[in-house]
Amino acid sequence: MKAIEVTGKIDAQGNLILDEPIQGTNYPHQVRVIVLVPEPAEPEELDPDDTPVEEIKASLRRALKQAKAGERLPLSQMWEGIDAE
Repeated sequence: MKAIEVTGKIDAQGNLILDEPIQGTNYPHQVRVIVLVPEPAEPEELDPDDTPVEEIKASLRRALKQAKAGERLPLSQMWEGIDAE
């Protein structure tokens, strides 16, 4: 038996729709299909370093406003309090 890995989607009727046709195989013949479905992430599986996009955008807006107003930190002070190993 030969394994071919492809991607696709399952439609509302439960039909498997492949993203691209499988090439290089003589058809028709019966095949075995194993469907791997991603599981929803559990709260403890979420990366604590993932900052929401809206929070990042708001931070960038504040930084741009501060830069335009001349509120800048000297580079020598930027690393204070950061434990970079």
